[in-house]
Amino acid sequence: MMTDPIADMLTRIRNAVRVERPYVDIPLSRVKRGIADVLKREGFIWDWEEVDSEDLPIKLIRLELKYGPNGEQLIQSITRISKPGRRTYVRSRELRPILGGMGITIISTSKGVVSDREARRQGIGGEVLCEVA
Repeated sequence: MMTDPIADMLTRIRNAVRVERPYVDIPLSRVKRGIADVLKREGFIWDWEEVDSEDLPIKLIRLELKYGPNGEQLIQSITRISKPGRRTYVRSRELRPILGGMGITIISTSKGVVSDREARRQGIGGEVLCEVA
């Protein structure tokens, strides 16, 4: 049993980007699907899709990682903020841009998983899942 599946997802992305893999496979969940959707909308990955596992009886989500024109990493850092032992919540007016707007904060809200830009626009807060820069 895994204690923190979101941290596992972020670690898989971080490791795949470091070795410049074209894609990474992660066990599927609703929150992970939401995180992948935010990463796609914000331009950190090309696309994502649900795939069936050959070895396991579970579905996977495959993220197609994105790199710059000369192979530079678009995801420089991806950090888990709210953890199972210490949850972190934020109001919409407490949200600040990451790296002057170059990075994002991914937030789980009552309206789904959104980026900090979308949360400020909608005026909603929630649990801070991670920061991507």
